[in-house]
Amino acid sequence: MDPLVDRLDRIRGTVAPRNHNARTIAALTSNPGCGRRGLMDAAGVNKGAVAGQLGFPAGFGQSRFAIARGNAFEAQVKADGAAELLQLLRERLGLAIPEVAYDDLSNVGGNASREVRYARTKALLARAASDRDDAGTLFDHPMLRLEIAGYYAYLEPDLIAFRAGGKFHVVEIKSFAVIDGQADPGKTAAAATQSAVYVMAMRELLAELGHPPETVSHEVVLVCPENFANRPTATLVDVRKQLTVLRRQLSRLTRLEAILDALPAGLSFDLAYDADQQPTRPADELRKAVSTIDARYSPDCLGTCEMAFFCRDEAAGSTSALGRSVRDDLGGVESIGTVLGLARGTLTPGAGQEEIAGLLRFAHKLRTECLDGIG
Repeated sequence: MDPLVDRLDRIRGTVAPRNHNARTIAALTSNPGCGRRGLMDAAGVNKGAVAGQLGFPAGFGQSRFAIARGNAFEAQVKADGAAELLQLLRERLGLAIPEVAYDDLSNVGGNASREVRYARTKALLARAASDRDDAGTLFDHPMLRLEIAGYYAYLEPDLIAFRAGGKFHVVEIKSFAVIDGQADPGKTAAAATQSAVYVMAMRELLAELGHPPETVSHEVVLVCPENFANRPTATLVDVRKQLTVLRRQLSRLTRLEAILDALPAGLSFDLAYDADQQPTRPADELRKAVSTIDARYSPDCLGTCEMAFFCRDEAAGSTSALGRSVRDDLGGVESIGTVLGLARGTLTPGAGQEEIAGLLRFAHKLRTECLDGIG
């Protein structure tokens, strides 16, 4: 067994690892300096379950109604071998695709392990890439992987990949509506980032087989409901900008080996589930284990990470709780109490704090004068 994988398995404990998806990769790259999230995601730890056992359950996520709506729309688009999707690709996007084959890669002969699914995905994509004919094939739920901070993260994508015109394309199916030709900008941007993760992973896979990056198109197909009906519509989205950002952020992630080497022997996030699948790990013991890994909390984490409420409580009184821009502007002063003391002149600046102390005193003086003027 790979020593790195073995170490990650021991940290996770007795439960099966949770697979990544594009949303978790995009969230990870939004905070590349957080060693805690990097390690927990690498090990496949159920962060939501850990946060709940610590007394800080995650306060975000899709409602069950939104999930049900999304699943129903996806099933509609994929019904009958994705016949409706194929019609969209022909009529709306002008892609001359003949009758196509359809491969469902959610399991391989009843085996749903990620290693087997990845091997099958790689074999099918290799065969398709080497086929000189322009025969289209739809690949439903292929298992991909992406190298992150020195380890391979398996992606369990909700997508279809197809090959036409000598190129592979990524199809992302979303349940948010396109009304009068316009979609919610935030949701569209998130979908583009997630699609870029899949494009990057597919390019890495095909690169191993000797194919250039252009084999996977930078234009992804976004399929959404049109107006207020469930009738799907498709548009092409260029994700070159998102690919550039992802590559830069992934290169900034701390190498996983460096984090693991600094950890005490025997560290584990195992929740010790009983026969009824209820966690029995004492919260104080789990808190001590989690707190061993440095976090880089910011308010942005509240919308992207299940551990955010625990990390916010842990960061109380520190400048990181005020956001990255404030923390960076304060020049490495970590305590809010220290910031206030330097601003009021009641603390003597330490080594390297002279410049920021002068700026804080000046800002405090201006604030005092403004408040006195108002009074």
